[in-house]
Amino acid sequence: MQLISFARGAPSLDIIDVDGLKSAAVRAFEADPAGITAYGTSVGYPKLRAWIAAKHGVEAEQVIVTNGSMQADALLFAHLVKPGDAVVVEKPTYDRTLLNLRNLGAEVHPVTLESDGIDVGELRALLESGVRPVLAHIIPNFQNPAGVTLSAEKRTALIALAQEYGFTIFEDDPYADIRWRGEKLPTMLSEDTAGVVVHASSFTKTIAPGLRVGYLVGPKATIADIAKKATTIYISPSMVAQAITHQFCVNGDIERSIAKVSATLGERARLLAEGLRKHIPDATFVEPDGGYFLWVELPDDVDTTELETVAQRDFNVAIVKGSDFLLDGGRHSVRLAFSAVLTEEVEEGVQRLAAAIEAVRKSA
Repeated sequence: MQLISFARGAPSLDIIDVDGLKSAAVRAFEADPAGITAYGTSVGYPKLRAWIAAKHGVEAEQVIVTNGSMQADALLFAHLVKPGDAVVVEKPTYDRTLLNLRNLGAEVHPVTLESDGIDVGELRALLESGVRPVLAHIIPNFQNPAGVTLSAEKRTALIALAQEYGFTIFEDDPYADIRWRGEKLPTMLSEDTAGVVVHASSFTKTIAPGLRVGYLVGPKATIADIAKKATTIYISPSMVAQAITHQFCVNGDIERSIAKVSATLGERARLLAEGLRKHIPDATFVEPDGGYFLWVELPDDVDTTELETVAQRDFNVAIVKGSDFLLDGGRHSVRLAFSAVLTEEVEEGVQRLAAAIEAVRKSA
């Protein structure tokens, strides 16, 4: 029995445009062999940097292109966060965000995530209590792990709070383009007039993880300071990967890739939700409008730490327990990533998960 994995937020090979990437690589080497085989600069491949700046309606000096968005995150955290500094995160949030912030010695303040994004009232109460964060980490679209999207009203409210209390909003937004339902919302970056937003994204979810191309967009001074530190870490990111990404984008392949990924994952998300309602009817969840993830709350008699082990060991289906995404709690929650599960395997995967839940219940 082959493993079916709902564990990792990576696209399956069938939705990666391998032929398009091959062609983009050839064009990149033909167009700029000297530029892409040299060290380059810490701010990234100049042509891709310019393309990203145009996409977001900013100047190129506001952009740094990195080795994946995880490195972009790490560079910004290292720039802004010192030991003991307060940082706001969503509850739940991306597990590596929690790990990175705790490794930096940050004082992490989780704020409840609702079906339309972070609870702004709870955040305001935290701020009024005297907490002064240097940073609020927000995943606005199809949040990892919860799959929810921050409403337009809350985006505006967050910017106002950041201006009032003097903290930076880190708009961590790698899933924004993977939408199959509803209207795209403006980024907080596009609505920021006071320089309180730093935006991050990636080509991992729209093209391929192996490229390792991500970026930050923010105030010029912030980007310049981060670029100086990046120079001492790696001289420059991969010019080859960034040049291939640039060719993929300027040739229009990116739009076709986004359309294919969105359509395929939309179908997988629909089948996953249907399967959960059919086979695990006592599960509760918010069906996402895009992205890679669905967050499931299970009844109190299902310990998901045990479920994670039993599901993979005995039923060959992989999940991630909810407690990985929280400082405390999550014992009855799981994150299901549907991006890597082939469409024809979704139903079978849910059936295996249902069987694993029953096994956990019987062993209790």
